[in-house]
Amino acid sequence: MNAVAAQVSPERLSAHELLRRTLGARVYDVARETALEPAPLLSTRLGQRVLLKREDQQPVFSFKLRGAYNRMAALDAAQRAHGVIAASAGNHAQGVALAAARLGIRAVIVMPVTAPQVKVDAVRRFGGALVEVVLAGDSYSDAQAAAARLQAQHGYTFVHPFDDADVIAGQATVGMEILRQHPGPLHAIFVPVGGGGLLAGIAGYVKALRPEIKVFGVQTCDSDAMVRSLDAGAPVTLAEVGLFADGTAVKRVGDLTFELCQRHVDGMVRVDTDALCAAIRDVFQDTRSVPEPAGALALAGLKQYIASHGNSDAPMVAVVSGANLNFDRLRFIAERAEVGEQREAVFAVTIPEERGSFRRFCAALDQRSITEFNYRIGDASRAHIFVGVQISHGEERQTLSDAFRAHGFGVLDLTDDELAKQHLRHMIGGSSPLACNELLYRFEFPERPGALTRFLGHMHPDWNISLFHYRNQGADYGRILVGIQVPEEERALFQAFLHTLGYPHRDESDNPAYRLLLRE
Repeated sequence: MNAVAAQVSPERLSAHELLRRTLGARVYDVARETALEPAPLLSTRLGQRVLLKREDQQPVFSFKLRGAYNRMAALDAAQRAHGVIAASAGNHAQGVALAAARLGIRAVIVMPVTAPQVKVDAVRRFGGALVEVVLAGDSYSDAQAAAARLQAQHGYTFVHPFDDADVIAGQATVGMEILRQHPGPLHAIFVPVGGGGLLAGIAGYVKALRPEIKVFGVQTCDSDAMVRSLDAGAPVTLAEVGLFADGTAVKRVGDLTFELCQRHVDGMVRVDTDALCAAIRDVFQDTRSVPEPAGALALAGLKQYIASHGNSDAPMVAVVSGANLNFDRLRFIAERAEVGEQREAVFAVTIPEERGSFRRFCAALDQRSITEFNYRIGDASRAHIFVGVQISHGEERQTLSDAFRAHGFGVLDLTDDELAKQHLRHMIGGSSPLACNELLYRFEFPERPGALTRFLGHMHPDWNISLFHYRNQGADYGRILVGIQVPEEERALFQAFLHTLGYPHRDESDNPAYRLLLRE
């Protein structure tokens, strides 16, 4: 049976049919009913009762086991004997692997090369000898295309991670448990979204039984295929997706999931990486568990919803969907969580190079804690300081800026400046009289082994590199800051070179932080 035949058309998957499939789902052969537990620290801080649906407690540390097993348990004897194939960024792959081991079915699983190693290793561990892992492409959509080619060659049954009626019904059991565990009033349920299987299942089930409960999907700003599809009225395909929340890095949502979400979902919320990192920390502080970025996506959306719509008397639920986190991402998450929570502000402050200036600078801080301080003498009359300051809310940024100016200091708020947060904070004091004709560019590339070497191999040999900064932070993209000395008469040739280079880039030559801190 191929992928299309395994699905039910949108018209046929009525509310009644989804309920029937959900109630009959065989998820509890392998999955467990996870806790719906309060988040007391966050609830107190927000003034809103928040409940966390702990799908990170599943045997594969993700909800994906529900849909994968439910789909594979429905295969007939011939399909089981021939084997299955799946494409996944990691969590669905683990669900398929464990289901294959339990059901005795051979499985080929295609994963993007950008999938976290912790997920690749877990797939091999859960599946054992019955599972073959193939790495292909940069995203789930690339892996799906590779899986489709293998399916056509070998006739495997495709186990779709989201666009399949049995998979959606398996994921819908999360919503079934929420309603059973909390029969009282609920204001809203927030659900992370990649291809839409979890959102479609929860929304379809909840709206059939408790239509007064709002259901919202949450996506990252750089992987928002469902948001754009619902806005357009039809599924759209993204050219690129961000990889930090790899569990939801999907270029195109499913046809079936789109139709169900269009019918049942109350709205969508988009969040940025900093907000996502802050939500990861929130989950940790209340549970002492560390979700993966996609696992904290719903909570980030819940917090953003409260910020824009206010609180409710009824509780709100966030689905913590997974905890398959690569350890090396923790550094990046920790660095960005404070900014995402609006608990840290970052400034460049210019003070006179004279006695008493630093005392006045400290007075302007008014007992606030300094989270970072970078300074190097480079001018006889002025000192440029890069400083991070702990704050309690976003409005304090303006208060601090006003305080610095009141003491006669120049100030530049860098809290929203990506160049400053990624690179310049590590390079204070790097100005040079030799860096004439310098252009400053940021480049991005999908983080994978050898990517930096390949980037260097493509750099044009005719221009001198005067500045280079790279730091592997376990993030979705590798980010490089490069200063290149290009004579004025060669600028047009340089622009042509950038076009052929093929990497996403941004000209930062006029960035005020760069001109203040690094230009001679």
